[in-house]
Amino acid sequence: MADTHRQTLKTVVLGISGGIAAYKAPLIVRGLVGQGIEVYTILTDAASRFVTADTLETLSTRPVYSEMFLDKQRPVHEVEHVALADKADLFVVAPATANTIAKLAHGIADSPLTCTALATTAPVLICPSMNVNMLSNPATQENLKTLKDRGLHILEPETGELACGWEGSGRLPDPSRIVDEIGMLLSAHDLEHTKILVVTGPTCEDIDPVRYITNRSTGRMGTALTEAACLRGAQVKVISGPVQVKYAPWAQIIPVRSAREMLHAVQEALGDADVLIMCAAVADYYPTSYNKTKIKKDSGLDHIALSQGPDILSTIREKKDGHVFVGFAAETQNLVLNANQKMEKKGLDMIVANQINKKGSGFASDTDTGTILMASGEPYPFKKMEKSLLAHHILDRVLDLIKGQS
Repeated sequence: MADTHRQTLKTVVLGISGGIAAYKAPLIVRGLVGQGIEVYTILTDAASRFVTADTLETLSTRPVYSEMFLDKQRPVHEVEHVALADKADLFVVAPATANTIAKLAHGIADSPLTCTALATTAPVLICPSMNVNMLSNPATQENLKTLKDRGLHILEPETGELACGWEGSGRLPDPSRIVDEIGMLLSAHDLEHTKILVVTGPTCEDIDPVRYITNRSTGRMGTALTEAACLRGAQVKVISGPVQVKYAPWAQIIPVRSAREMLHAVQEALGDADVLIMCAAVADYYPTSYNKTKIKKDSGLDHIALSQGPDILSTIREKKDGHVFVGFAAETQNLVLNANQKMEKKGLDMIVANQINKKGSGFASDTDTGTILMASGEPYPFKKMEKSLLAHHILDRVLDLIKGQS
């Protein structure tokens, strides 16, 4: 089995054109370097008025390219813009001004940035940033359409208050969002064309407008699985109980609250999925009655009558035909025995058994300890593994199951 979560060193060439948003470029560089990505930067003359070459060179630990023609005293061993173009696994322009976008659309090569863009055969990501009226101008829209039609990736600008004082679309996305997009484009898309349904988070069963029954699930494992699946090219839909985490921007999120709402959402979405990953912590019981007004303390609440909630996996088992089903088991004892019984009872292809009473494992933890069990295949024990890495190990095995069905 290939360890697809292991990435070889990638190189990004970042072109920075002359908009006020160029001041965010160092944060993009820093974010990429923090992920182990090699970064080379190209600075236009206009961009150098907003960010210095010294800052970029310090953060990237590499020289900054800004001159079309080198000083004659400097030895020339290669054509710089061609060499940069060849190094790139991804070429990024952030910010991309209206002027730079127009030049790229029409093949104008009058600067190190535009020359490198024209010379590269790597994928290209454009991050537009400009005044809202400049962005909406038919000339700019036509230029962006031209670039899209050629297969360049466009990260749409955000809406909000602009540096020029206008309100509207044209803001450069947050540097972390750009770094995420770059990570997605650089990843191996071995799950491309695969539709994955991730069901995650807790459920909340309301007693009155103030009180409810829930559990300790935070949705962190679901978040890690969602991001990993998106990075690997899958089309991801997430059914999520109430959580305080942020899901990958490429996923479609369906918020739910109760176990019954979650079951209904799964039944609605399952038909369009190839893989179901059920890592939600679903409440086993819900209050038989709901008080529309707050139950006052002095009125007394001696007991809460409960009804058994739906078992989602058991309910949808008859619809499994052709799907890969992955479940989770949170256990405090007899980990493998209990998980195997659950896998067989619910007709799962795979189950991830978590030892939740171990330090550094289970709910609200960034790591997990447990065992991945397959309906057919060897168990895979793991100890205090980062959930972000565990997500890829799970998806590696999902990929094997998909291949086994074809």
